[in-house]
Amino acid sequence: MAVIVPVYDEATGIRPTLEALAGQHDGDFDVVFVDNGSRDGSADVIQAFIAERGLTRWRVIGEPQKGTGAAADTGMRAAIEAGATLLARTDADCLPRADWTAAIRRALTERGLGLVGGELVPRRDEGTSLVTRAVLRGAVHLAEAFGRIRSGNRGSEYLGPYMMAAGCNVGITAELYLAAGGFPRTKIEDLHEDRALVNAVRRLTRAYARRSDVVVYGSSRRVRAWGLKNTLLWYKDHAYRPEHVDIR
Repeated sequence: MAVIVPVYDEATGIRPTLEALAGQHDGDFDVVFVDNGSRDGSADVIQAFIAERGLTRWRVIGEPQKGTGAAADTGMRAAIEAGATLLARTDADCLPRADWTAAIRRALTERGLGLVGGELVPRRDEGTSLVTRAVLRGAVHLAEAFGRIRSGNRGSEYLGPYMMAAGCNVGITAELYLAAGGFPRTKIEDLHEDRALVNAVRRLTRAYARRSDVVVYGSSRRVRAWGLKNTLLWYKDHAYRPEHVDIR
């Protein structure tokens, strides 16, 4: 298994993510961090952590083309080239639960899934209130319900129903990733690459599912910067377009 983490200007905040990955119960995985043109020395921070912990299966590569889709695809393909048959992705501001890699491995092997999406729970260490975190969790499930009836996610070409699989909490087999064409090599402001990958998978197989045991704690920094309403509009086809989309 390989875990892919796109990185852009995360030097000051990535340490908890590194700790969360290093603390996985199932430690039998490689990690590919993809530095997407960071200007703050993010790669140096990661390399220092790798050296400090002696993590010989972790590495940093670069992708100059701007975009979460481009960076994620570069990382996925680098991992496949190195021999990975199971792939997982999270983001540099997220905290995978300690059983995350184990749960993804179980879903993609014992459960026979080709793609798995997990639960996205707001982080508890960012000062966000309990009420706001509850609203955010509800918004995630509401967004998936909306996605099921959205015309762009429906059609005779799809073999199964729409499923939301956030890019920061997704697992997929290398075989299916390549067959589906991978993450579109796009900018975050141009396309939701995670939704595009899910829809590509839906054209190929019904072997995909959401799993409640695949848990990642996600950052609420967009909500703090933009407010809840604008954040939801952003994820609804970029109906809200701020001047700066890369929130740090």
